[in-house]
Amino acid sequence: MPWLLLGGAIASEVLATSALKLSDGFANKWWTVVVVIGYLASFVMMARALKLQMEVGVAYAVWAGAGTAAIAVIGTLFLGETMNLAKVAGILLIIGGVVLLNLAGTH
Repeated sequence: MPWLLLGGAIASEVLATSALKLSDGFANKWWTVVVVIGYLASFVMMARALKLQMEVGVAYAVWAGAGTAAIAVIGTLFLGETMNLAKVAGILLIIGGVVLLNLAGTH
């Protein structure tokens, strides 16, 4: 259950961050509402995952890493941002770091 909650927290955070770009500096009220609700939902689900005995270091690393990687891909695919070798390498390093943290926590 904590991993399901963490997955929901990541999805909500990615949605909110994508909407942040679309909110046009909070000028577009509808996207601003999506931003606020998305971040609020993300923090609530993260808090509940932590309450179910998930380690905070692992939870935050997975949340931040997966969110960062997803936003980089979404920015490239849907928001007109560029992707280059350095960005791909950075995303792979983030994923590798999260995997390493998870493996280190399982001993």
